[in-house]
Amino acid sequence: MGDKTMTAEEVVSRLASGMTLGIGGWGSRRKPMALVRALLRSGIGDLTVVSCGGPDIGMLAAAGRIRKLVTAFVTLDSIALEPHYRAAREHGGLELTEIDEGMFLSGLRAAAQRLPFLPVRAGIGSDVMRVNPELRTVTSPYADAETLVAMPALRLDAALVHVNRADRLGNGQYLGPDPYFDDLFCEAADAAYVSCERIVDTAELTKAAGPWSLLLKRLAVTGVVEAPDGAHFTSCAPEYGRDEEFQRWYAATPWPDFAGRFLGADEAAYRAAVGKWRTEQGR
Repeated sequence: MGDKTMTAEEVVSRLASGMTLGIGGWGSRRKPMALVRALLRSGIGDLTVVSCGGPDIGMLAAAGRIRKLVTAFVTLDSIALEPHYRAAREHGGLELTEIDEGMFLSGLRAAAQRLPFLPVRAGIGSDVMRVNPELRTVTSPYADAETLVAMPALRLDAALVHVNRADRLGNGQYLGPDPYFDDLFCEAADAAYVSCERIVDTAELTKAAGPWSLLLKRLAVTGVVEAPDGAHFTSCAPEYGRDEEFQRWYAATPWPDFAGRFLGADEAAYRAAVGKWRTEQGR
């Protein structure tokens, strides 16, 4: 229950190839990009990744780090389909389990509750069952005898999420309009690592925002990383919006060129490279 602060590099040092890794956020919104970039600078790969995907998936797929992806979508929001992910799929670069958003939510809930599965109506009557033949159904033991999908738990070895503020104990606060599934990612994982815009005293978490904003409980958090602009180029409302111009440039740039320019030695090098790019664009 003591001080859980660490660096992004220390987080990555606790990860390993072959893990099942959950990544929070939603599309191109509040993704833990500083942690993803640190992961990309390591040699870790052969990952099973569980994510409502955005550029986290595009980058990891382009770098060949994903063996299997479990997702409901992979989007940049203002760009409908993440192009680097699409390229990886077209070249058969990863195995895909694509499920309905309701099934995704139930899978995380089952894992958070340490249940083997949860029954869910989502997926019934759709092609989800056809493209995922390993999924099973169950029959209600009650008078209705309804057939439901038995959504298996999405158990995670580790989770990475990003929030607006956190304290040193691991309590995390979001100040934007949506918690996404970040709390469930942490609860579904054996170890959860949280990056935040700012580390504050615990008392500060109860000021200027309601108790609804206290999303992450310290009991479910292993480590905390202070990472200003740590979601860039995705949004982290109300701190900043999505960097649309940079995102368009990322989407149109071959991955080796983007990685060579922006995946430097550390996060400071990334920020410097982005600053130089902005100057070149006249921003």
